[in-house]
Amino acid sequence: MGHISTLAGVVALTSLFAHQVAAQSCPGVTGRFQPKMGSGYRYSVLATGLRNPRHIAVDSAGNLLVTEGATQGVRRLVLQDQGDIVCVQSNTQIITGSTNHGIALSADGKTLFTSNLASVTAYSYDASTGQVGQGKQIVTGMAFQGTHPTRAIATSKWNPDTILVARGSQANIDTSTTNQDSARSMIKSFSISQGTQSAHNYNTAGEVIGWGLRNIVGMTEDANFGGFWSVENQMDDVRLNGRDIHNDNPAERLSYHGVLNATDNRYKGLNYGYPSCVPAWDPQGVGINGLLVGGLFKPDNVPSVSADECANNRMTGRLHFHAHTAPLDIKFNQNSTAAYIAFHGSWNRNPANGYRVMRVDFKDGQPVHHVTSTTAQIPVMENTNIGACPNNCFRPVGLDFDAKGRLFVSSDTSGEIYVIYGA
Repeated sequence: MGHISTLAGVVALTSLFAHQVAAQSCPGVTGRFQPKMGSGYRYSVLATGLRNPRHIAVDSAGNLLVTEGATQGVRRLVLQDQGDIVCVQSNTQIITGSTNHGIALSADGKTLFTSNLASVTAYSYDASTGQVGQGKQIVTGMAFQGTHPTRAIATSKWNPDTILVARGSQANIDTSTTNQDSARSMIKSFSISQGTQSAHNYNTAGEVIGWGLRNIVGMTEDANFGGFWSVENQMDDVRLNGRDIHNDNPAERLSYHGVLNATDNRYKGLNYGYPSCVPAWDPQGVGINGLLVGGLFKPDNVPSVSADECANNRMTGRLHFHAHTAPLDIKFNQNSTAAYIAFHGSWNRNPANGYRVMRVDFKDGQPVHHVTSTTAQIPVMENTNIGACPNNCFRPVGLDFDAKGRLFVSSDTSGEIYVIYGA
């Protein structure tokens, strides 16, 4: 447990033409930046001064739970409406220790899950009081071996005994992940109830939902249609036939994994190609005849496969995004007409790209845009000066909706939480 302090926020209203008007404020805190909002959206700054906030979750009582950095644990922000914005009534640290990224709640809201680079831990949780029980590791065996220490986690309302855990590669090109037994670059599902009895070892237990996925940092379930989705950070410094094509290739990826408990789920267990096959964002820059956006190709210096293997025997994404924009989370709105994606922003590209929250429109459980579309993203919240990124801008990481349809967004670099209205 920790101390309680009062936090507040600032709201900047934005017209349909992104024209800024007079701001409303909660008492106390002003945000560092003034984001540019997409048509129909406005925002407020809920909290500042947090320590590297990553993924977030809204509990059943409408409180916001925030993971902070590698060793800072979890904070609980109790919220209160003030006019047409929301402010923080109190801020308490409810879990201490190593929780470096992931957070999720059980379908009934009574169990809180966190992840670090080695394990997933479950705590009993009372949303009305913020009381947490003693932690119990339910998934182990993911000790850090290189790059990509985040362990994204997600739970299922359609299959409440299931928790999903993503584990990324241990290098930019992790050659051993051509073997499923490496237990990296994949998403696995585990029984929560069995894990509370005896912890699952990620290397040997669980069901593979998808593999050949370089680094999954955000996952979610569509509560209305049951589909499970992931967003992936793809390979850096890609070369083909000795040419540097990394600035615009490969594409980041939104992948569909089907309805988890459906007996006819043809997507479960598919291989998405990494490290041998990566998706194109700029096919012309790749220079392979007939290659389309999202089509898989084999770069230099990756484990050898035939061109036919990439084209015909590996699964590609449902939508694709500009190279190096780094999607870190995805959440659906209440009626599943849109998915919102947090793009943390590039480091391996000049000029920079990303650093924004975008919307992808859906109908009947699937994106409305074709798999080859390059215009599926609709601006929601962007930096006014992307040239100041990454150090002097907001960098979105975690997303979650509350029951009133407000979208909460964490920014790790700036230590802030934003609220988007109109999502």
